[in-house]
Amino acid sequence: MKVAILSSIAWSTPPKKYGPWEQVASNIAEGLVEKGVDVTLFATGDSSTKGKLEFVCEKPYAENPDMDVKVWECLHISNLTEQAHKFDIIHNHFDFLPLSYSKLIDTPIITTIHGFSSPKIIPVYKKYNDTSYYVSISNSDRSSELDYLATVYNGIDTDNFTYNSSPKDYLLYFGRIHPDKGTYEAIQIAKQSGKKLIISGLIQDRNYFNTKVKPFINDENIIYVGNSGPVKRNKLLGEAAALLHPICFDEPFGLSVAEAMLCGTPVIAFNRGSMPELIKDKETGFLVSSIDEATENIKNISSISREKCRTRALSKFTKEKMTSDYLELYKKITKIT
Repeated sequence: MKVAILSSIAWSTPPKKYGPWEQVASNIAEGLVEKGVDVTLFATGDSSTKGKLEFVCEKPYAENPDMDVKVWECLHISNLTEQAHKFDIIHNHFDFLPLSYSKLIDTPIITTIHGFSSPKIIPVYKKYNDTSYYVSISNSDRSSELDYLATVYNGIDTDNFTYNSSPKDYLLYFGRIHPDKGTYEAIQIAKQSGKKLIISGLIQDRNYFNTKVKPFINDENIIYVGNSGPVKRNKLLGEAAALLHPICFDEPFGLSVAEAMLCGTPVIAFNRGSMPELIKDKETGFLVSSIDEATENIKNISSISREKCRTRALSKFTKEKMTSDYLELYKKITKIT
């Protein structure tokens, strides 16, 4: 079977730091290669894969404000669709735009929907509902207007995360700095509980950072360490007493939640979106509804078995499981065994 993986070109695949879509696309590509599948990754030129790499865009557009995003997105997608005949299946990780090419080619396209940036994009998915194959990354993140082939949870490369049974006494916020992700709420939880908080993430909303986050940073008990790469991420997640994930939107998945549990670190999250699918309440963390409730449960962190956190992540959120699940879907679509 010959598979084309279409990744985003906002960041490299895998990303050097932030880039959840690119990370998942990379994990699938590498997982398939390990299973002996012929894989071609369509991504930026600075991406890396053990399969074949195809690109027209040398560097990620998120790193170059002079690039016209739409121009390079069109060049990137057309580079694949003009070669579609070479592949048995195309796995799209690039949102809705590639669907507009789908009826012009014979190769089937399976699309992992990494969440909906807005309900306004759903009409595009609806148009191709009968001719495309959609996969959700959680049961909670489904539109009632669409048909889905399956739900496949995002999978993590376990080699990049180390189990730590002896954490340090700090709380961690790990994610983009944006109102949706609850950076401010994490700070309030830490302050109310009298705990040290380390914040790591891409500043996606500069005004929010300047008004809601920066005033509390003192390099003593509220510390911002920037946007962390894989090595630092592993250390921060593994050494944390708990990950705070007080999201203010219905998050489709939450890679950092699964990554934390893989390190053995329990998660305290607001009970929204996919969180009940990732976290087993009172067993791998706590699902809460407010800052006060989160603060109260900081006292109960020691009751959570770090080994159980690791076991749950290994059973549900690994690269190997995700790859096997997708490979079965490819076979179902192409009838290739």
